[in-house]
Amino acid sequence: AEAIKGDDVRALFNHDPNLILGRNLAKTLRLAEDARGLAIEIDPPDTTYAKDLITCLKRGDITQMSFGFSVRPNGQNWGKHDDGFAVRTLTGVRLFDVSPVTFPAYPQTDVAARALDAWQARQATPPAPWKIGLQRRRLELDALSF
Repeated sequence: AEAIKGDDVRALFNHDPNLILGRNLAKTLRLAEDARGLAIEIDPPDTTYAKDLITCLKRGDITQMSFGFSVRPNGQNWGKHDDGFAVRTLTGVRLFDVSPVTFPAYPQTDVAARALDAWQARQATPPAPWKIGLQRRRLELDALSF
């Protein structure tokens, strides 16, 4: 919750800083904590790589997320699970990127295009010239848990 409120977070494709999809400070990336973990929503740019990503999401080729973060001082606890495996609990992190990825670090995550049909319909209808400066392209990407 602290990272969501205070960190400068970017949404990137495959953790590539050249392929930025959104940023929370620009209000093109929204972050929230829900019952399952971290939820994100992105307004992607009108770029070739974002359109390629949307195509891959729609086809189901990309279905998971990864997160770039560092652990804050005293931001983790270690324990043992009943089966003897070590368990690391993160209690304080600095979140710097959320990325739809080809190979996720956390297989429990998911990402999907939501409201895609409506977004595509808006792309097919050219806006009136006076609306071009006000038009905002929007696609929601939903990622949960890390």
